[in-house]
This record gives sequence, structure tokens and C-alpha cells, in this order.
Amino acid sequence: MDRIIGRFEGVQDGALVLVFGAVHGNEHAGVKAIENVFRLLESETRSNPDFVFAGKMVGLLGNLQAYEQHLRFIEKDLNRQWTVDNLNRIRHMQRTDLRAEDLEIAKLFDAICAEITAEKPETVVALDLHTTSADGGIFCIPTDDASSLRLAKELHAPVILDLFEGIGGTLLRFATEGHFQSGGFPKQTIGVAFEAGRHDDPVSVNRSVSGIINCLRAAGCIGPEDLSARIGTALERYSETLPKVTRLRHVHHIRPGDDFRMRPGYLNFQPVAEGEHLADDVTGPVLAPEDGLILMPLYQPKGSDGFFIVKPYSSNGL
Repeated sequence: MDRIIGRFEGVQDGALVLVFGAVHGNEHAGVKAIENVFRLLESETRSNPDFVFAGKMVGLLGNLQAYEQHLRFIEKDLNRQWTVDNLNRIRHMQRTDLRAEDLEIAKLFDAICAEITAEKPETVVALDLHTTSADGGIFCIPTDDASSLRLAKELHAPVILDLFEGIGGTLLRFATEGHFQSGGFPKQTIGVAFEAGRHDDPVSVNRSVSGIINCLRAAGCIGPEDLSARIGTALERYSETLPKVTRLRHVHHIRPGDDFRMRPGYLNFQPVAEGEHLADDVTGPVLAPEDGLILMPLYQPKGSDGFFIVKPYSSNGL
């Protein structure tokens, strides 16, 4: 695999849409979805003489080494390492001395900056595709920016508020804070993470395809009638029984040596009660701190977060 999964550029100016797959290397659905969307765009170009694409879409593979080994990461979670201090450390090292995720960060940073330098876009839209180790739900994670929230709503999947703030060192946070700027471009970066379902569920690929297409529409790259309308509305059908908006209430962080073990059978958005025995670690039972809905219970060997607790949220502003 190449780091650049593909590119599709229109004849009209528009946003540069960067779609990331496999930032966690065991999450292959996003990569397959990006490949499928490029095929759909090429097919639309051949079959629809009225099709006009504005801007450019670039698909990028996040953790290439881990992807090739079917691992979440090699030495450390790539999506927890994106800080200014860490990047400065990496960029001051010889490339030949870098390994594992440090090398991945260096190469991915260079690839992103090269695309921005070439296009000089006013706006970058970053869509980070993920899957989870548990069944039972799809959702998207906006940043704390109003533009990100509007984009998340246009994906037509449940929106989780404050989760972005609960996870540090993410690629999206680094991007939306403007650290990929080159020559004063882009003027703004809008980012959303999209969770499409369980890692090995074939439907997760289809959901990711729908998420990308909805993102391209929201970014103004394609029109509402371009590509299959059925694909674009699929997420509404998938998520019709799920809460539209929830807010993060708790994150159970895993420390080295915790020997965290999630109890079996939990699904995304499953209700849990305060005091419920959710998992075990070296200290004994891990209990739910409050009533709510469980999100991303950890059922894989690697990971720094055991589970999240969210609660339904409603506001006239959303």
C-alpha cells in the first residue's frame, strides 16, 4: 500500500478534503471505503455528463506499518501522539533514526503538508474514519468549533459532544489547531472523526462510504443529486434508533500495567447503571461511575481507553 490511497480533483475551485483511513492500523474499513469512493467518483465522471466536482479529495493511510501488520499500532497509539512538542522532537531527529509511530508521524506530516502546499486551499476539511472493537452503533465526533458541529450534523450520524476534549494528542486536534499550515494556507481547517461500527463488520465499509459522500456534499465538492442518493441517506437509516446527540460524561483511561479486561457483551450505546460491574483490572472490579450509555468498550489487546460513558443531550441550538 502507498500512503496516498488516491486523489480526485475537480475543474472548479473548492475545499481540500483529506480523508484518513487506518490511523489505527487494525481499522481497515476506512481504507476500503476511500478506495470505493474514488471508484464511484470515476464512474460518475464517465456516466454523468453534468457531474462537476469542486475542490480536491485526497485519501491518506494513517499508520501504514501497523496497517500492513493488522495491528492497532506498533509501539504507541498514533492518534495520541500529535502534539507540537512531540512533532518538534521527531523533526529534529535523523529520518534514519526514526521507527514505528515516530516514522509514521514524520511521513504523514510531510504528505499532508505537501498536499496543502500544492493546492493552497482556503479551507481544508479533515475526515478521520474509524471503527470500534464493539458492535452496536455509529457516531461522529466534532471538535469544539461551530463549523465542525455543522459538518458532523451533515454526516447524518449520532453526534458525541465533548469527546474531542476527552482524548488528547489526536490528529484532528493537531490539524484543526492550524499546525498543518503552509505559506498561510489553509485559512481554516474543519475536522470530524467518524466511527462506522465494528472493525470486521462488512457494513462498516458501507457506512464509511456514506460518511465520505455526505462529507463531500457538506464541503460543497459534489451536489445533492451526485452519486447515488441511496448511498448518501444510508446513515440516516442505520442511526434512526440511536440518540441524535449525546454528551461525554466519563472516560476510563488505562494506565500501563492495569491489565484492563472489559466484561463481555457490551455494545455501543447500551444503557449502564451507576455501580454496574463493567470491567476488571489489577485493582479489582471497575464500576460505572454513573448512569448513562456506554461507548467504545475495549475488546482488543491494545488501547488506552477502556470505555466512555455518554448521556443524551438536547438543545435548540443543535
